[in-house]
Amino acid sequence: MSWCGTHRRKQRVHPPDLLRLEDFGGSWDDYETELYRIFIEEIVHGNLQFRGLPVRCRDQKVENHLKLFWHLVQTGHVEEERMPDLRRCERIRWVRWVIENSARNPRIIDEWENTRGINVNALLWYRKEYLVVLTRRKDYWLLTTAYCTEYPKRREKLQKERDKFHSQSNE
Repeated sequence: MSWCGTHRRKQRVHPPDLLRLEDFGGSWDDYETELYRIFIEEIVHGNLQFRGLPVRCRDQKVENHLKLFWHLVQTGHVEEERMPDLRRCERIRWVRWVIENSARNPRIIDEWENTRGINVNALLWYRKEYLVVLTRRKDYWLLTTAYCTEYPKRREKLQKERDKFHSQSNE
C-alpha cells in the first residue's frame, strides 16, 4: 500500500481499464458527463501530488467545463476547432495513474524534464503510448496536458529529447 495525499491507494502495475463510449450505449452526452465527473473527482479534487508538491489545474472555463478537461479529451491545434479524441477520452483515468506511479515504476513510466520558454516541464511517458505533462510552479505542479503518442515522428522526437536529458543528467 502507498500514500497519495490523504488517500490510501493500492499500487497498480497496469493503468486503469479504458472507459469506452460503447459502455454508455454510444451516448456522447452520457459519456462526456462521466468523463467530466471523473476529471473533477480524480484529478481536480483528487489531492494529486508529484515530487511532494500538489498537482493543480487552471480554473479557466470553456463551454461550462474547465479548459484543461478539453485538452485531456480533445485534439487539435486551434482551440475553437478541437475535436473529441476517443483514445484520449478512454484514458481519462490514466492521468492520475501515471502521475501517482511515475516514481514507483520507472521501467514503464519514463520521466524527464524539458524547458519551453520560461516553463520547466516534467514529462511522464507510459510505455511510449501516453504522455502526461506537468509544468513546475513555485509551490505546485500545473497539469498542462496528456495525450496518446500514436504518431511515429512524435514518438521519435520525444525519445530523442528524453535520451538527451538522461545522457546530460548522467554526465
